[in-house]
Amino acid sequence: MSTTSNRSILEKADLAIADLTAGGGILKPTAAKRFLRLLIKQSVLMQWVTAVPMSAPEQSFPRIKFGDRVLRPDTGAALPLAQRSRPDISSVQLRSQRFKAEVWLPDDVLEDNLEQGELRQTIMTLLTEKIASDMEDVVINGDTASGDPTLAQLDGILKQAVSHVVDAAGAPLDKSLMTDMLKSLPSEYMRARSQMRFLTSVDAELDYRNSLADRETAAGDAYLESEKPIVVSGIRLAPVPHFPETLGAASDQTVALLTPPKNIYVGIRKRVKLETQRDVSEGVLKVVARMGFDVRYADENAVSKMINVQL
Repeated sequence: MSTTSNRSILEKADLAIADLTAGGGILKPTAAKRFLRLLIKQSVLMQWVTAVPMSAPEQSFPRIKFGDRVLRPDTGAALPLAQRSRPDISSVQLRSQRFKAEVWLPDDVLEDNLEQGELRQTIMTLLTEKIASDMEDVVINGDTASGDPTLAQLDGILKQAVSHVVDAAGAPLDKSLMTDMLKSLPSEYMRARSQMRFLTSVDAELDYRNSLADRETAAGDAYLESEKPIVVSGIRLAPVPHFPETLGAASDQTVALLTPPKNIYVGIRKRVKLETQRDVSEGVLKVVARMGFDVRYADENAVSKMINVQL
């Protein structure tokens, strides 16, 4: 590729970035909204959770519920003070942590997409594909005590689930263990059973699917021959790619969660910054994105975690 061609690619790529950003490399509001939509679309877990845009590094989102009985006998008079109900008004506090992503775009990729007029789409797609994967990893496996600097930025949903823990004690995932998870939750949460999901690793779901397929029935064949959803006690078992599969002494165990996915709040800063740098020797354009996010349960008491699940 000629020097002139390289210069042309760089100039057009910079123009494409400039068209997406405002002053200082900050994504324009419309581009930021599109970025967040693409980010959610590229992640398995993010499509199920409550994803909220944050306009500031720290933000709270109100949460209102009635915990006690509200219905009383109608005596024709005002209810006494002790029988009047007040909503439990709390908030989900999110504090975004700063992250940086760097994507290298080779000259041939840039050239092909310039010819097709799709450079902006290519830049956004390549960015969001990788960011979405890494972000899902942090949201799930984040641990401030981790030796991995990226995971140590915040505590993820596995670390935060502490109130209701079921120990599989080295047994594979089965219906009995998932029933134990259900029983570990306070009965008030059973009203929202249809909104719940069993979340676990890909291999754990495959193991359980294969155990169902071992049944010599038409239903068993369906689990083996198709992607038929697995439902246990009215709740779907959903595999999530970044759930760990190398836990335990022999690095062959995983975990599972039971909760309504909408109970998981992921706050993403709307302020996303893009910068570019040309590396002539490598023949690439480096696109650097800076962003922030955080994750919290709206109600951690509505979460059951199963540990030591054998794969």
